[in-house]
Amino acid sequence: MILYPAIDIRGGHVVRLVRGDYERETVYDADPADAARRWVEQGARALHVVDLDGARSGRPENLAHVERIAREIEVPVQVGGGLRDAEAVAHALAAGAERAVLGTATLALPELVEGLAAEYGERIVAGVDARAGRVAIEGWERETAATPSDLIAGLARRGVRRFVYTPVEVDGTMKGPGIEGLRAAAAEASDAGADLVYSGGVGSVDDLRGIVTLDLQSLSGVIVGRALYEGRFTVAEGQAVLDE
Repeated sequence: MILYPAIDIRGGHVVRLVRGDYERETVYDADPADAARRWVEQGARALHVVDLDGARSGRPENLAHVERIAREIEVPVQVGGGLRDAEAVAHALAAGAERAVLGTATLALPELVEGLAAEYGERIVAGVDARAGRVAIEGWERETAATPSDLIAGLARRGVRRFVYTPVEVDGTMKGPGIEGLRAAAAEASDAGADLVYSGGVGSVDDLRGIVTLDLQSLSGVIVGRALYEGRFTVAEGQAVLDE
């Protein structure tokens, strides 16, 4: 499994939100490229970048930062936030992103996601964000009736082979991962022969160790944000646990 340090960008700065609440924001780095270099120096094998401005507006707002990060570091970058049409996805990939993570479009425009998966293959990732067991879209501000398992199954039938699952209730809290939701999402991804990356709530290496012991066959990585920024553990320490 790979540890993905999260770089969430809002207003040009690196921030973290608590449970997706834009009113509960902490700024950690003035320059996203500084965070990227720091995590790579600590041993990051890939980065997870989120354009929070784009997630709200519905169009990419921070691709210039993505381009700088991709140009200055030598590990793969996956980027999400505001990627709701084919042009936005093409621009994100052209900016240097290895993978494009689609959120709102996965539910609102499944035919678009199917076409992108056919064109770009595993460079297309479906973001499955859930609040109270239901998929949340539009920057996590609108809940829907869809369940994560239903969305994963439906998109897998359309050719999507990579997913990122986030239980919004625990994201940014450092109070532990949402294990039950992770189990269900990973089982659905496994049934579909798909790959899953988990995000949300990790606050310690023990949390990572607990995820590892679940032995989820489809799980290939864990995204960590606030715990790294607040020095709960280093990238190298977290990766060592996932390597076990």
